[in-house]
Amino acid sequence: MNKKVTFQHLGLKDYKEAWNYQELLFKQIVDLKIKNRREDKTIETPNHLLFVEHPHVFTLGKSGDLSNLLIDEKQLENKGAKFYKINRGGDITYHGPGQLVGYPILDLDNFFTDIHKYLRLLEEMVILTLAEYGLKAERSEGETGVWLDVGTPFARKICAMGVRASRWVTMHGFALNVNANLGYFDLMIPCGIKGKAVTSLNVELGKKKISMQEVQQKLLHHFSSLFEAEIIKKS
Repeated sequence: MNKKVTFQHLGLKDYKEAWNYQELLFKQIVDLKIKNRREDKTIETPNHLLFVEHPHVFTLGKSGDLSNLLIDEKQLENKGAKFYKINRGGDITYHGPGQLVGYPILDLDNFFTDIHKYLRLLEEMVILTLAEYGLKAERSEGETGVWLDVGTPFARKICAMGVRASRWVTMHGFALNVNANLGYFDLMIPCGIKGKAVTSLNVELGKKKISMQEVQQKLLHHFSSLFEAEIIKKS
């Protein structure tokens, strides 16, 4: 088992460019697993973790409903936003500057072969990170992601999640609102769930801006601990 995870921060990158890069890394791992099985070899498979911010973009998962996007193509253009239909689970999601997006591309054969556990650990990583800022974040039964004030009229989502897995190799991941422009969430029905609000870390803390680098370091620490992984930073 290889529990080393190569970490890269891609900076601000177009969604399609980051998606293509994800697909490349994903395919490399899957192809190596197929080759190992075909040739009865045991070559170690790599693991990757990408952090990135995207320019304004809306993405729709495989089972998503396009009607959850509340603006048309022309209005998207006027807002400086793009739209992509993609191959993860989940419904519609927004990404934009001020949101820390994480893409773990892991061979779960190196860790555990349990997608439910994988999702719960990603949620736990975010919950533990937010706890360091004094926020009590939770899971919401029947709904993905990480929420605040679950079970109250003030429930609001702070982190969205949507993953894809094939041959126990993962891609896509989570999107944590750190300094997000929440106005863009009004242009859709977040994750197809009506009547639920969305929030951002800076709003919850009453601050203009939170250090993205600080949040990144906290997430990496908890990821490493929960997955018992060794993080290798790629320059």
